Amino acid sequence: MSQIKILIVEDEPLVAHDIASTLTGINYAVCGIAYSVSKALFYLETTRPDIVLLDINLGTETDGISLAETIRQQYHIPFVFLTAYADASTLERAKHTRPMGYLVKPYEERALFATLQIALYNFGQLQAALPFDFKTFNAHRTNKLTPKEFEIMQDLYEGNTNQQLCDKHFISLNTVKTHIKHLYDKLAVQSRSELMILMRNQGQ
Repeated sequence: MSQIKILIVEDEPLVAHDIASTLTGINYAVCGIAYSVSKALFYLETTRPDIVLLDINLGTETDGISLAETIRQQYHIPFVFLTAYADASTLERAKHTRPMGYLVKPYEERALFATLQIALYNFGQLQAALPFDFKTFNAHRTNKLTPKEFEIMQDLYEGNTNQQLCDKHFISLNTVKTHIKHLYDKLAVQSRSELMILMRNQGQ
C-alpha cells in the first residue's frame, strides 16, 4: 500500500465509516478503523499508519487526548483531532498534545483534505530540513536510490499525495506507486512517517 495510510479512531461506527468513505474518495488509504483505545493501539502496532484521525470522546475512561499523548511519545506520527468538542477546557487539554490539526464536526470534505495536507506538510517540516543531496544520501548505502526515487522521496517528505506526485512529475499513478514501493523496499520502511524519521536521522 503506497497511498497515505490513515487510522481512524472513532467510537461511532456510522460516523467512522462515513469518514472512511470520504477519505477513500480523496485518494487516501484507510488502514484501520478503531472504535476503542485498545483497538487503536493494536492498529498502531500492526498497520503503521502515516497519520491518525482521532476523536476525543471514545466512550471509555481513556479519551482521545490521552491516546494522543501516547501516539506522540511512543509512535512519533502526526495526528489530527476530528471531534464535536470545541469548548475551552477541551482545547486547552488537546493543544498540549501538539496535534497537527483540529477539525470540528460536522466537517466538509475539502476542509478534511486541507487539514490533512497541512498536517502532513507541517510534520515533515518539524523533522528539520534535509542537509544532504543525492550523492551524499547514497554514499554509504548498499541499495542506492535512483535520481527519480530521490526526488520522490523529497516530495513525500513534504507531505505530497500520490496524485500530487503524478502532477508534479508527469507520471501515472501506477508509476508513482512503483517508485514508492521501491523506496520502501530499499530503505526498509513501511510507512511515510518511518521514511521521514529515517531521512531526519540521515541528516543528523
